[in-house]
Amino acid sequence: MSDVSFDTLSVHQSLKNKNHFTSKATPIYQTSSFSFKNLDELESYFEGETPYLYTRYGNPNTDELGAAVAALESAESGVAASSGMSGILAGIVSVAKNGDHIVACDDLYGGTYHLLDTELKNFGIDVTFVSFANEQEIREAIRENTKLLYTETITNPFLRAENIEMLVSIAKEFNIATMVDNTFATPYVLQPYKEGVDLVVHSATKYLGGHSDVSAGVIVGSEELIQSVRQKIISLGANLSPFEAWLTCRGIKTLALRMEKQNNNAQYIADELKENANVQKVYFPKSVSEKGNGAVVTIELSPQCDIHTFFASLGWIKIVPSLGGVETSVSYPFGTSHRNLPPEAQEKLGINERVIRISIGIENPKEILAELISAIETSLI
Repeated sequence: MSDVSFDTLSVHQSLKNKNHFTSKATPIYQTSSFSFKNLDELESYFEGETPYLYTRYGNPNTDELGAAVAALESAESGVAASSGMSGILAGIVSVAKNGDHIVACDDLYGGTYHLLDTELKNFGIDVTFVSFANEQEIREAIRENTKLLYTETITNPFLRAENIEMLVSIAKEFNIATMVDNTFATPYVLQPYKEGVDLVVHSATKYLGGHSDVSAGVIVGSEELIQSVRQKIISLGANLSPFEAWLTCRGIKTLALRMEKQNNNAQYIADELKENANVQKVYFPKSVSEKGNGAVVTIELSPQCDIHTFFASLGWIKIVPSLGGVETSVSYPFGTSHRNLPPEAQEKLGINERVIRISIGIENPKEILAELISAIETSLI
């Protein structure tokens, strides 16, 4: 292009990959759209012969992420979304429509509770919240127009391990779908799709990404269902960017290593805090799988502790409204994730100003414990 002007050359100087270089790492396809040589090649996309047209419709990086999580969950197919919440919404509206009904567990993440309790009303979808620890409550809540049972494998923030076998059995009996958020357990601990769950969703922002530097969601299931979910993500504009998909795929490469360490650390912290007189309650699941019980520990401090002093005394442990990174962090459900729950729902679940959710990292477990104990002792009134 030596015979063109500087203006034109500056636009068209980027390297064109005509040699199909064999990169060890997947390249980042940071492009909004894909180009075509002619109209016949363009038409080949619509005939299913060419995979990519426009990144909102699909991109090699987002496809790699969806396929990776599907493989980890032993599911047929998967699709990436811009966040866990957008993945949840896309999954729900793929199986439920105006006039339909959903039965959901009442101890959900606050953002999901709000979505189901408030936003879905605008879609004409009704939701009943019941205790999924009580099989009879689930059965009594099911109506003729119920299309979906929704829960979390390990609930947020009180870490109740869901009875997936019971849930799937009820759903099959009534011929309705199941959808489960597997964020806290991850596929390392549990694979709900293998147990018969129809749709499994992840906030990949947490453990799949693993480094607190990405917001992403992934939903997996049968090829037929995921085709519907994918179309919803396209239509809602809920697609994930190529770079964030690339970061999440990179994080997944160390998922097993991180989860083994974090699960073991969490078990140690939970066991030790149960012996602390200034910790009124410790919430930590038992016998989730042979690989562990997750990497989150929730505690309720005794009334002798001042919550503000506790959080101000944590040293190197960060206060954040999320979880799943390699660093240990704490969050305050009463003031963040579950602050918008109706007061009666907070009271029923036990969410009060002394409840703390701890996301256990990969640090030395004794040093994590020492920081927590120091903050607890400093907070004593």
